Amino acid sequence: MSPDNPFPPPTSQTLRRVSKWGDRFFLVLVLLATAAVVAVMVALVAVLVYGSREAIESLGLSFLYTRTWNPTGNVYGIVPFAVGTLLTSAIALLIAVPLGLGAAIFLTQQAPGWLRAPVAQLIELLAAIPSIIYGFWGLIVLVPLMRYDVEPLLSKYLGWTGWFGGNPIGLDVLTASLVLSVMAIPTVTAISRDSIAAVPRSQKEAALSIGATDWEVTRRAVLPYARSGIIAGIVLGLGRALGETMAVTLVIGNRNAIPTSLFSQGQTIASLIANDFFEVANPTEVPALLEAGLILLVITLVINIGARLTLARFQAGRGVGAE
Repeated sequence: MSPDNPFPPPTSQTLRRVSKWGDRFFLVLVLLATAAVVAVMVALVAVLVYGSREAIESLGLSFLYTRTWNPTGNVYGIVPFAVGTLLTSAIALLIAVPLGLGAAIFLTQQAPGWLRAPVAQLIELLAAIPSIIYGFWGLIVLVPLMRYDVEPLLSKYLGWTGWFGGNPIGLDVLTASLVLSVMAIPTVTAISRDSIAAVPRSQKEAALSIGATDWEVTRRAVLPYARSGIIAGIVLGLGRALGETMAVTLVIGNRNAIPTSLFSQGQTIASLIANDFFEVANPTEVPALLEAGLILLVITLVINIGARLTLARFQAGRGVGAE
């Protein structure tokens, strides 16, 4: 101890003690955060199960295969809304994945440097737009366009397929799917772009050195390496499509029936809950709506688990190939 500094420097033992307490505090902090996330998930499932217990007991398995939703007659079936949910989400992905992945490839592989950042920020900005804005855009711009221009042409030339039959009015499954695809594209693009940008430069240079074209480099060297991130982006885009409420409610037509074509009006599980929860025609409808929410949660979990299993299989296959 010097006369100029009356406080001795910390010893290595003191530093180890401080580090030990810091590690313990950090461990407790992350454990609490993890427990909070698990508790929220458990509480969510518990609320849905408890609230829907009356419907589960009274309806049983008939809820899963009944095609009628009639609160006045106390008849509830989830089939029309499950079909509407899966159909609109599937069509949205069919549109969003090629466009989103194509945009990600362009931004990372082909676009000039001065263009990449502005376009990437613009696409990411689309993900921050509230869903109600997409719904209003679909109702004001897309519905008239589909009703008077697009759907009559589809009906004329592709009506024989059965997919584009019926009276085109714009408020239908096809329009809802287009709105969902626009909402999913930014998510697919942003995550795929980050995954493709993370591919090592040596991976591309190795393919170029043996005479591969730009397309071959992208297909054989870049996309397989970034596959896990691309799948994650697709799953997140699908998650947004499955759970979207207000945008779909404004443009799908809200008819409690199984769609017979893409021009049919329908409903998703989310739009059903949004439309009926605060205007129930029968007290027994509330438990049925909560059970519908539980079914939507199960569908989402099944799709996510399936995506994770598929991703693990791809990664295992790549590992075996690498060995």
